[in-house]
Amino acid sequence: MTTIMPLAPTVAQEDFLSLKDYSTEEILDLLHLAIELKKPENKYLPLLKGKVLGMIFEKSSTRTRVSFEAGMLQLGGHAMFLSSQDTQLGRGETIADTARVLSGYLDGLMIRTFHQSAVEELAEFSSIPVINGLTDDYHPCQVLADLMTLIEHFGELKGRKLAYIGDGNNMANSLMVGAAKVGLDIAIAAPKGYEPKAEMVELAQAIATETGALVTITNDPAEAVTGSDAIYTDVWASMGQEAEAIKRLNDFAGFQVNAELVQHAKPDYIFMHCLPAHREEEVTTDILEGPHSVIFQEAENRLHAQKAVLVTLMGD
Repeated sequence: MTTIMPLAPTVAQEDFLSLKDYSTEEILDLLHLAIELKKPENKYLPLLKGKVLGMIFEKSSTRTRVSFEAGMLQLGGHAMFLSSQDTQLGRGETIADTARVLSGYLDGLMIRTFHQSAVEELAEFSSIPVINGLTDDYHPCQVLADLMTLIEHFGELKGRKLAYIGDGNNMANSLMVGAAKVGLDIAIAAPKGYEPKAEMVELAQAIATETGALVTITNDPAEAVTGSDAIYTDVWASMGQEAEAIKRLNDFAGFQVNAELVQHAKPDYIFMHCLPAHREEEVTTDILEGPHSVIFQEAENRLHAQKAVLVTLMGD
């Protein structure tokens, strides 16, 4: 059995709400622990034996639910699915009351919801660690898996360039912050009116000044992709935006990741997507299924990256 050193990184944070709260060193420690936990000989280390993670879902999920549940099982613990419709949250109990009640039963909480303020309130009133499984503002678990995937392919992240093509949504926000934290250059290309919020860009750029990363916002996909080591995209209409789907199809014309666009990237570029993908919308099938695509490795890394977070926050 491989000895993991450190077994869990020492972090100043009690929760995992956004990568902006973590230092560069803490993020890199989490990533290196995730890589260790991915090794076959470390798959079933009982580092959380007897521990219970509650999982609150106000947004549906495939990867988030399965990866957290499998991760807790592999670590010797248990994960409990808590739909908002099956708990008193769905009948008006406050987040603060829910947090204090669940803190008496569980060892950790993961929540996948709409508003970042709900996650922050849950953390404020919980006496146990809280993990952000996704909000409309951030998706830190996905980005931790993304950075892990980039390390596996390129090693050192500094000096590399990631291009994100599409909506300035929670993925764009988290990728900007995560990339800036580890010194990875990032270029976001979004249609006019769909750029990331100004405060999110300012936050990422402020972090980048400390790490030497470059954060670029453009309306030109080719400019963003030029010289990139990795190309990333997401669906054009996220959960809760279904009514805008037809309008977005028109507004995002020209922002599809296809054979023409990827010609601007480096020859050994990798293609990334947080999934689920809408084939022939934000990306063509030949790119999604092509030799440069790492989407399923990236998806698997959700499991390993989240196990690192769980061990770090919930381990003894």
